Amino acid sequence: MSKNVKQTVEEMVSPILEEMNLELVEIEYVKEGKDWFLRVFIDSDTGVDIEDCGAVSEKLSEKMDAVDPIPHNYFLEVSSPGAERPLKKDKDFERAIGKHVYIKTYEPIEGAKEFEGELQSFNGETVTLSIRIKTRTKTVVLPYDKVAFARLAIVF
Repeated sequence: MSKNVKQTVEEMVSPILEEMNLELVEIEYVKEGKDWFLRVFIDSDTGVDIEDCGAVSEKLSEKMDAVDPIPHNYFLEVSSPGAERPLKKDKDFERAIGKHVYIKTYEPIEGAKEFEGELQSFNGETVTLSIRIKTRTKTVVLPYDKVAFARLAIVF
């Protein structure tokens, strides 16, 4: 297969999601134990429910069966990214402004690699967080190209 599985699946699922007014968050293609899993995470501004996931799974399965891009058995799972949704694209960061986020960087910045706080701003170059440390609030500006991983975070 010339294209990788994730790219092929993205091309197949995108029109389905567009038609249903849903958004692709992420595609995972992983081996766990002896089994392969193809996981498609979907969302919308109003969230997704089990019916949305079922409908996307059914339509994608039909396309996958016709094209057969994966030569071996696998499990297809379509689900919501959940409350701690990953932030992968610029628009994910823009949409998360004002929300609580967790960010891990490739290298230490101001002595730390993990940051959790309210996302104040994002401009494509930097991510600005407001972090509470005991009784004071500190503003931290992270270079966007140093962000290894980011997700929404739940505050307890």
